Formats: sequence, structure tokens, C-alpha cells
Amino acid sequence: MSASRQKRFWTTTAVAEDAEGFGIELDQRRIKTPAKAVLLLPTRAMADAVAAEWDAQQDEIDPLSMPVTRSANAAIDKVRRQHAEVADMLAAYGDTDLLCYRAEAPAELVARQSEQWDPVLDWAHDALGARLIPRSGVIHQPQAADALARLRDRVHQMTDFELAAFHDLVSLSGSLVLGFAAAERWRGAEELWQLSRLDETWQEEQWGVDDEARHQAERRRQAFLHATRFMDLCRTTTR
Repeated sequence: MSASRQKRFWTTTAVAEDAEGFGIELDQRRIKTPAKAVLLLPTRAMADAVAAEWDAQQDEIDPLSMPVTRSANAAIDKVRRQHAEVADMLAAYGDTDLLCYRAEAPAELVARQSEQWDPVLDWAHDALGARLIPRSGVIHQPQAADALARLRDRVHQMTDFELAAFHDLVSLSGSLVLGFAAAERWRGAEELWQLSRLDETWQEEQWGVDDEARHQAERRRQAFLHATRFMDLCRTTTR
């Protein structure tokens, strides 16, 4: 069932558990994804969040008010069909990671990047077993193959639902390392998002803030925060 602009047609919303996971029932009928697959969720926490979104709908169904449902649909209808390809695409960010491309000047920006980004790279070395090396300038310099291989293996080990969240964490931040830091809750989502915007924040301090750019940045920020929440829901197993 596709959550297009249609009238609310059900009275009760409930979570149904079986051996394969957690489904959502509207008047005892299971919800399906837009591609007609059963919406089967991996954790009770995620199922409760999806059920709450459906139960909150009023006269008409508004898909934009249902971010957890939309992410779950993407995991089933899109990521599941091309898991390896999505994992490879995201792992490739490691070789051009945002945190590794540093300014050559001015000195204040160079110092800020080092102060704020080096601890994340140190964490990746300690927690993920992968040391990525920062470079000055924008010319690509390959990272060590063994470090990239370790990161790639971790990406491929993610479930479809985790990978759906990870896709947004990495693509929105421009950093594989920040994606892992958010997934592993090394720091809060807001702090990690601000780390991804260090260069933009610097430019805004120098030249002021463009209203359209600010609007776009806020949309991306909200998407990053949601992706972090969705990753948490993938891994919250308590009932």
C-alpha cells in the first residue's frame, strides 16, 4: 500500500510480531511497501515508531509526516535489491573523505580543521581499525588499501535497514568516517553534523549567510538527524 494522498480508511493501528519480525496492522490488515512487499521491521522500537506515524494521520495520509515509514520502505524496496552496490558506493567515500581534505590557508581555518577533525580520524583508527591520513589541498591522494578494506567490510556487514540509514549519514555529511561516528554514537548527531559543515560555517563567518543556502542546510541537517534516529531504531532491541 502506497502512502499517497488518500483518505484515512482505518480505525485501529497495531504492531504484530511473528518469527520474521514486526509488522504494522491497520484494522488487522498488514501494511505493504510501495513495491507491494510486506512492511516487516527488524525491531520493536522501529515498529512502534512506524505505528505511531500511521496512527497520527488525520483525514488524509501525509507521507511527509512519516519519515520512519519512508526510510523503512527504502530499506525494503531499494536497498535490499542492491545491497552490495549501495555498500560499495558508500565505502568509496573513504578514499575521498571530507575529513582528509584540508585547507592550505588561512592559518585559522587550517587550525580549526585540525582541532575538530583529527579527533574523529583518531577515533576511526581506534574503534574501526582504519587510519585515514589528512592531506593539504584538493588533489586526490589515495588512502591505504588495508584501511579502506576494513571500512568497506564494515559497510557490507550492515543490514538493509542499517544501510538505508547509513546512506544518508554518509552522503549528507560527505564523510564515511562521520557516517560511522554517527552510527556508533561516538558523539551526538548535532555535533557530528556541525563537524561536517566546518568549511561552510567558516565561509559564513567570513562572508555572511545566504538565506537559500541556510534553508538548504537546514533541510539536510534535519535529514541527517533523522538518519541517526533511524539507525538507532535499527539497533534498539528492547521491547
